[in-house]
Amino acid sequence: MVTKIEVGIKPQFADVNGETILANLKNFEISGVSLVRSYEIYYLLGDLSSDHIRKICNLLLTDQITQHFSVNESLHTTKDDIWEVEITYDAGVMDPVEESTLKGIRDLGIDAVSRVKTAKKYHLQGPLSENEKNIILEKILMNKLIQHVVLPDEEIFAESPPYLFQLREIQLLNASDEELEQISREGQLFLNLIEMKTIQAYFQKIGRNPTDIELETLAQTWSEHCVHKTFRGRIEFNGQIIDNLLKSTVMRVTQELDKPWCISVFKDNSGVIEFDDEHDVCFKVETHNHPSALEPYGGANTGIGGVIRDPLGTGLGAKPIANTDIFCFAPPDFPREKLPPGTLHPKRVFTGVHAGVRDYGNRMGIPTVNGSIFFDERYVGNPLVFCGDVGIMPKNSTEKKVTPGDLIIVIGGQAVCRRLWEKFAKSMAHW
Repeated sequence: MVTKIEVGIKPQFADVNGETILANLKNFEISGVSLVRSYEIYYLLGDLSSDHIRKICNLLLTDQITQHFSVNESLHTTKDDIWEVEITYDAGVMDPVEESTLKGIRDLGIDAVSRVKTAKKYHLQGPLSENEKNIILEKILMNKLIQHVVLPDEEIFAESPPYLFQLREIQLLNASDEELEQISREGQLFLNLIEMKTIQAYFQKIGRNPTDIELETLAQTWSEHCVHKTFRGRIEFNGQIIDNLLKSTVMRVTQELDKPWCISVFKDNSGVIEFDDEHDVCFKVETHNHPSALEPYGGANTGIGGVIRDPLGTGLGAKPIANTDIFCFAPPDFPREKLPPGTLHPKRVFTGVHAGVRDYGNRMGIPTVNGSIFFDERYVGNPLVFCGDVGIMPKNSTEKKVTPGDLIIVIGGQAVCRRLWEKFAKSMAHW
């Protein structure tokens, strides 16, 4: 049985999310909307009693002072001049709210819920054309790469067909140059012909074709994200050939300066320098530009999460203590008609990126201690999102060594650890 719970701000209180959406409509010259109300939707799968539902709503899902809820019905009656739309994540897209809601329900002592699905619903009051509705959906309310509009007859907890393993070989051994390029293009491997021929030569040497997972693994390993091809490649600039931009600039200067307080540079997850008699400090910065252009909140979220992870994995482990960032966007008042096809408005990118970095760091108790924002029209297609983290560690703990027989201990929530153990046990049973 599916129970639908709708949570909204009480009428006497301001709906800040709705007011933000209303303000954003002005960027797209949509002036007919007079009011926007937003609602959180929770779908619970399980045989729940009315007492269970009240307990979940009152103790977990709502702030009883500012919010109210309804069960299996709308909080407000839809009028002729109100456009109602509900948006949820696509199947397979991770929604941490679902996991935390399910854990919260079980922490209340209720085991009847097996799955949770969330959605957001919006009421927009005022006359809207179909074109304006499409603009609001694609540019303000929804990211069509990861979300969709919930249809009236949609089965929220539709079961996915069982996975059937298929061993796929990619016909690489005798492929021509044109076929190699086609395999890379159609497989979205983003490997050039030289790289494809190198892979082909290896598998010709061992006498078999690669499987799809082997080829995909090589593509990921050789990707720009993993090995920074641009930094390592040969670049022609003003008639000068630069062989490996990273080594010939930042790394070269660091080596020439040879400062004694630089303890570990360009060898671990982050750089380490001396701090005081008892501690060293490490610092890591990375960019998450294109992911943030496609999905501002999630892209920036993952960016700051990645650099928080890196000091944790430096040496014997550092404690993250502070975050930093630099953002470069197109102007927030960038004209809508000048937007390149398929791009999000800079204001939406701005607010999403800011929220992504803020939420990930603040909710972990790691403050963002400094940052800066720059605006220029050249960033309209791709923002620059620099995220950094500072960690502190005891002296003489920058070196680590992995030896056979070492144990890995996973510490975290019971549900996460249990799933990891089940996957490990299953993989071991397979082998």
